[in-house]
Amino acid sequence: MSIQPYEIARLNIIQAGERCKMLLGDLNGDGRLEMLLVQADGGIDDRYVPHQVCCLTAFDLEGTLLWQVGTPDPDAGGPGSDYPAQVADWDGDGNNEVLCVMDKQFLVLDGRTGEIKETRDLPGDEAHDCIILANLTGNQHRMDIILKDRYKTLWALDHDFNLLWKHEGNPGHFPWVYDIDGDGKDEVMAGYDMLDHDGMLLWSCQNLDDHADCIWFGDVDGDGQVEVVIGGSVTVMMDRCGNEKWRYEDSIESQHIALGHFCTGMEGLQIAGLDRIVRGDEHGKDGMFMLDSAGKEIWKENRTTRGWLTIIEPVCNWDEGGLDYILAYRRGGDVLPSLVDGDMKTVTEFPKEGYAVHADLVQTGKGQIIIYDAEEAVIYSSSPMTLSLTDAKRAKPQLKRLYNSTLYPGGEVKI
Repeated sequence: MSIQPYEIARLNIIQAGERCKMLLGDLNGDGRLEMLLVQADGGIDDRYVPHQVCCLTAFDLEGTLLWQVGTPDPDAGGPGSDYPAQVADWDGDGNNEVLCVMDKQFLVLDGRTGEIKETRDLPGDEAHDCIILANLTGNQHRMDIILKDRYKTLWALDHDFNLLWKHEGNPGHFPWVYDIDGDGKDEVMAGYDMLDHDGMLLWSCQNLDDHADCIWFGDVDGDGQVEVVIGGSVTVMMDRCGNEKWRYEDSIESQHIALGHFCTGMEGLQIAGLDRIVRGDEHGKDGMFMLDSAGKEIWKENRTTRGWLTIIEPVCNWDEGGLDYILAYRRGGDVLPSLVDGDMKTVTEFPKEGYAVHADLVQTGKGQIIIYDAEEAVIYSSSPMTLSLTDAKRAKPQLKRLYNSTLYPGGEVKI
């Protein structure tokens, strides 16, 4: 029996336009997270051509429109790939900026007002598939940046947009950055290739087809060292030096994976996965699965409903239980967004269809989940609460998961 979530706000966001992606971040420095609705260009085949942003609309948690840049387009593109936009403290001053690509220009906007602070030229004509923020130069206060096209090229730039290096290869959807060697600079897992901070190839995964859909870092097996888990043609785990520890091949297409503490009484981390079994609207089908830290299957969903576009990601600190849950949405087949536990049981079902984002919105120590569509955003929690800030007002530092937001959720579990 699933537990009904508490609806704590229902906000009208229709002024943002159709087919937006929601980003979260403290835009105005009041200590709460605001909602940034990002609309992307239409009229392109986003299997091959990367999106650009055409409109940005910022709302607070009362649903007040704070600012809007651009004009909503009724023929905007859909979320078949990432939109090039992030919310981050770009310059290290303690306030968040909005970074985006509009009209073939990289823009830095003031998070409070939407006013343009910087305009930069792109390093390549199609260098706007997504925006990845990193520390490649060792500066702990000012971010560097990685841009990419759909499937071939990465451009690494310092904070002043000087080209550091360029990588040609198979970078997958959204490379993830992590300092695996403790030198104060990020390495880049670009698809199946691990690159040093200077772009030098350190190692590559072997015998993997297609491309990497999502990438996670964490101490999966409890040995005190970080591992890399990649979902692509299969699910594979590598140690930090590039040695394969295991691979799970009993899936058709490992479209999404997520690391977390989903199960009680198990060592290490578990790996939740989403297998895209059959593509296609009429007969499409996907299903979730769960692996232990050694890559052994714990369970696999035998889905009986139609639907093949599920997104999964881990949610922590939802309730008092101490375990993580799988947030599964965009399921199709009349299956509503839900939280699933490590025993494949639905813990909470949300009574609204739509896309989902999650974060601790008002610094309570608990996470909230927002389900949204083109008209409204509904905020849910596991217990009654208000969205007023209970602490003294202070800017909310932006989490890495939120400043490297992607349609293909990857991430890290700190060790």
